[in-house]
Amino acid sequence: MRALAVVVLVLAWGATAARAQGFDYFVLAISWTPAWCERDGDARDAPTCAPGAGVGWGVHGLWPQHDDGTWPEFCATPERNPSRAQTAEQADLFGSGGSAWHQWNKHGRCSGLSAAAYYALTRDAAGALDLPPLEAPGRLAPGALRAAILDRNPDFAAGSVVITCSSGMLGEVRVCLAPDLLPRACDAGLAARGCRAASIRIPAPR
Repeated sequence: MRALAVVVLVLAWGATAARAQGFDYFVLAISWTPAWCERDGDARDAPTCAPGAGVGWGVHGLWPQHDDGTWPEFCATPERNPSRAQTAEQADLFGSGGSAWHQWNKHGRCSGLSAAAYYALTRDAAGALDLPPLEAPGRLAPGALRAAILDRNPDFAAGSVVITCSSGMLGEVRVCLAPDLLPRACDAGLAARGCRAASIRIPAPR
């Protein structure tokens, strides 16, 4: 019962914060980490890209979004920044404490939530999404991946899921969520940035 009460409280925080801050919804971005490693992570010596790390899907962030396709960044907030210990506790979610700090600094500040509440909301959003395992290495049509996600998440509508790609590889799954984390349609601008390639490469986990 206590766990359920905490979840309800976190969802209420999200809805209240959206009304107070004036944004319309959240975008939950989940990256295919091996592709990110090839594009950026290897150059940064990211721990999730090390041999044997075995990381596939990984949370990029939970981002406040406006219906007109714009989004706030690096907002002023009266909330305290998370401590180094707090960000380190989120490494399992974001891949590293540094990534957890960056997501708070760029997006969490705009949520109207405390750092602890923002991280909790992100964890709940990611935990509610059922992503399919991928055959890697290989190739996949973005539409097939979207269909597989919708099949595993029957409450989602097609307009709530956008697949992105970059450098011929899978980029992210972006899921549009109302402030209470129920799936909703993405705005037209976000939908237009979806991958238009016929097929994309799926690098294997390290």
